[in-house]
Amino acid sequence: MTLPTTPHQALLGILEQYSPRRVLCVSPEPIPAVLAWGAENPESERIETHQVPLPAELSNQRYDLAIIADQLERLDKRTGIELLAGLRNLSVSRMAVLVELQHAPGWQDIDFFGLAMQRQGRFDRDERHLSLFTYDLSQYKSVPDWLNSKYWANPELFGKYWW
Repeated sequence: MTLPTTPHQALLGILEQYSPRRVLCVSPEPIPAVLAWGAENPESERIETHQVPLPAELSNQRYDLAIIADQLERLDKRTGIELLAGLRNLSVSRMAVLVELQHAPGWQDIDFFGLAMQRQGRFDRDERHLSLFTYDLSQYKSVPDWLNSKYWANPELFGKYWW
């Protein structure tokens, strides 16, 4: 497996991995990777907006994947955190954020880690340095080692009763 060398390849890899039915794109311009993937997967629905905060008709829906690109650089940090945390908590289980940190006022890697995101890549081209952060609820926390019948006082009752 080769690692993606461009943001376009990385986003296409995420889209192919999850095959989302509904994709929310928050970006001032259409995202080329999403357009390319959508052309190959016409059954998927692509919802695009550049408005932040999201309009009410978009913020009260569920999406399989949200992609935020070239947006945090245009917002103050508080509004950006509200956007990411709101999507993560209410609208999506998976999210990808493409950001040019040196042009995003006040943002650092640790801010994304604090939102339970992981860095998936860094892409350098000419004077641009883009970072890709992702969030996937299913990979957020692994099942603890102690959560099984072996560590219970009455292992024969594990899974039978819920208090």
